[in-house]
Amino acid sequence: MSCNKSCRVPLVWRILIGFVLGVALGLTAPKVFGYDATKSILTFVAPFGSVLVAMLKMVVYPIICFSLILGAASLPLKKSGQVGGTVILWYFATSLFATIFGVAMAFLLNPSISANADAASSYLSSAKAMAGNSGSGSFGEFIVNLFQNPFSSLANGQFLPIIVFSVLFGFAVRFLLDADDVDAGDKSGVTLLVKVCDGAQRAAFKLIDWVMLYFPIGVFALTFTNFAQHGVLLFGPYVRIVTCVMVCVLAMIFVIYPLAVAIFCRENPYRFLARIRQPILTAFVTRSSAATLPVSFSAMNEIGVANSLSSFSLPIGATINMDGVCVHLPVFVILAANMFGLHLTAMQMMMLVTSIMFASIGAGGVPGGSVFLLFMVLENMGLAEGQVAMIIALALGINPILDMFETCCNVAGDNVCTYIVAKKNGLIGR
Repeated sequence: MSCNKSCRVPLVWRILIGFVLGVALGLTAPKVFGYDATKSILTFVAPFGSVLVAMLKMVVYPIICFSLILGAASLPLKKSGQVGGTVILWYFATSLFATIFGVAMAFLLNPSISANADAASSYLSSAKAMAGNSGSGSFGEFIVNLFQNPFSSLANGQFLPIIVFSVLFGFAVRFLLDADDVDAGDKSGVTLLVKVCDGAQRAAFKLIDWVMLYFPIGVFALTFTNFAQHGVLLFGPYVRIVTCVMVCVLAMIFVIYPLAVAIFCRENPYRFLARIRQPILTAFVTRSSAATLPVSFSAMNEIGVANSLSSFSLPIGATINMDGVCVHLPVFVILAANMFGLHLTAMQMMMLVTSIMFASIGAGGVPGGSVFLLFMVLENMGLAEGQVAMIIALALGINPILDMFETCCNVAGDNVCTYIVAKKNGLIGR
């Protein structure tokens, strides 16, 4: 595919230009043109951003399927178990740390809000409607839903069933390749299957390269839409809540994660952070860990991380590693405590940390997923239904903005984990 003269400018700069223009114009448009005229502009601009998210999701599910099959089939079963266990253990450890860090920061920053009833009033009906649909089903239903028709899961975009099937299928392929009682003819067919998956994965990555050419336009449209619709709320009664979440997220990205890279990899962490800036920026504008997966795959591939690891670690991370959620939710819990005069005991604090950590696993990697988790966390704190609805209403008012920062943290955590595990296990090729 040919590229015009504008492509001579590095892609990251074109994306940053689109992002800055989107923020600037999104914040100024309502003031310059008025809200009614801005809404008309949004009807034209917003679809260009939706197209970017749609293209990323178009590519991500085939990539997850083929990459996980190929990754699970590429490593010996014993090593796969060791590396996979390390990845999952790391994700749980960082989620626990992020939750404790988020609670500590929330207490330190002590979020509050003025005119909370006025700020929440326009969202109360939506919050109450969501409350009626927030049940997540039993644990048994969750387990059963992991094992679904893979074709149906691909069609419906169900992450966990796709991951479970692809990993098990990949392990089955590896078992056949290593088995002594499988004849050479059958093994050649299995080897051909691996090559087909490898070719399909390479073709999917080429699709990503083409999608990246559209990135600056999509980033501008998404950023303009987000800030034109919600950016002005930053300067209203929500400013203290937004500041709390931003401080927590930025501390994780620019202090905690670099510290982990420095300690475990013995290198300059900010050089690595610069190499994953594109996935982080993509997460910010799309607000979706799932939609960012193709860009994260591309970044890890450029760094040289073995595909057998990244194809397992990144999709799993997009599903269960939600550090941004873990630092985001405590802000609203402490806000609720301040608003309703709750005094949290040591036991309630332990329950808060536990509920947030395990609730974050269900965030789902999609925009706005953390709002539903607030129901469970707030109900565990003993709040009445009306009080829960009030806090959810406040969260709905600024969730699109907070979700941008939260998803950045999630994606940065996925990439940091993948890199550290690769470094410690000799899975970086160049």
